[in-house]
Amino acid sequence: MAKRHGYAVLGALIALVIALSAGIYVTVAADDGTPRSTLGDNRPHRDSHAAPASTGTWVGAWATAPVAGEPGTETAGLAGRSVRNVVHTSTGGTSARVTLSNLYGQSPLAVTHASLALSSGDGTAAADAETMRRLTFDGSTGVVIPAGGQAVSDAVRITVPNGADVLVTTYSPTPSGPVTYHPHARQVSYLATGDRTEDATGTPYTEQTPYWRYVTALDLLSNEAAGTVVAFGDSITDGITSTTGTNRRWPDILSGRLRSALEDGQQLPRYSVVNEGISGNQVLADGLGRPAENQSGLGRFGRDALSRTNVKVVVVDLGVNDILRNPRLADPDRILTGLRTLVRQAHARGLKVVGATLMPFQGHRGYTPAREAVRQQVNAQIRAGGVYDAVVDFDKALRDPYDPRRLRPEYDSGDHLHPSDLGYRTMGEVFDLRTLRGAGQAEL
Repeated sequence: MAKRHGYAVLGALIALVIALSAGIYVTVAADDGTPRSTLGDNRPHRDSHAAPASTGTWVGAWATAPVAGEPGTETAGLAGRSVRNVVHTSTGGTSARVTLSNLYGQSPLAVTHASLALSSGDGTAAADAETMRRLTFDGSTGVVIPAGGQAVSDAVRITVPNGADVLVTTYSPTPSGPVTYHPHARQVSYLATGDRTEDATGTPYTEQTPYWRYVTALDLLSNEAAGTVVAFGDSITDGITSTTGTNRRWPDILSGRLRSALEDGQQLPRYSVVNEGISGNQVLADGLGRPAENQSGLGRFGRDALSRTNVKVVVVDLGVNDILRNPRLADPDRILTGLRTLVRQAHARGLKVVGATLMPFQGHRGYTPAREAVRQQVNAQIRAGGVYDAVVDFDKALRDPYDPRRLRPEYDSGDHLHPSDLGYRTMGEVFDLRTLRGAGQAEL
């Protein structure tokens, strides 16, 4: 009996050590697409609003891609300023967490105070005071994010409706070098002098900005969505010519259609939609700098698509910039090889990939008949089914029926490359929601 009792005690001690080891949770990690741990997502914290264990699924409600270091912030960053980002949700939830990035910083970023709140809804920096929540990071109100790294906040309990504007505010008292930002947000955000992180009035936020800074994701614990769709593309996905502050990018339209279809009882997957478009992005080529600014689709796919929370489907709309920005004639075979590489990486994670045909651009300053021929060759392979699991034919939907080399006039923003608001709406409306069903294939 004594011997068996000794074994039982030893077994209990081993189990305790394993449990304690598993409970270790690190929120600061390399911002390189390495999947982060989900341990401790629902742990209670000292804050009375910290999220308890709850039912639901963590999904991406909003996201954006870090693009570069903000010009003019190379030395001081935004030391002594409060940054209030306005982001728009594609689903609702009962708890929230945010991801902050210092990918392009050259020194550690010390965030000593951060908050999350629902917007008051009046189009200013004001918050709904009852929803103001202080964010913590592994139980602490501050976090130091190393250069090139990111931090994920602890979950905080808050009811967030779908289609809500959420305010994510950070304060850093010390210089951190270049500010990691997304320049073409098509959304007004705000800056204030001093630590105004939990100010609900919005009055100190006297400076408006067209950028998103530091924040790259808002995840929600949701009973409305069971997975995330990632829209992965260039300026057309980024919505660079859409009306600021109106959420008229094509992924916004897709999100609204999917939500409406589910409310109507259609048998479709319950997915949120997040936008990982970067203006000027190419499949193959990086921008300048180290780390590369405007990193290629191949280079950022792991970080901006595969590592999004509970991703199920990726929609890829890339390739036009490879054609337009290549100093020599772009090689359609190289572009297609790059796109197929993205698909293989997604399939390795069990994800489905829907791909878009490349839209016309005659009249744009970069147009040449040779480049048009490359576009046609890429589109032919996409339509033939040799690249993606499913296809959305944006080219067919938006081209001029009288001259298929150019955009239909009402869908043209005026630069003959990017759509108007009506064009973006049409893109979202022609998307066959049924293509979101099913998992990715092992091989095409």
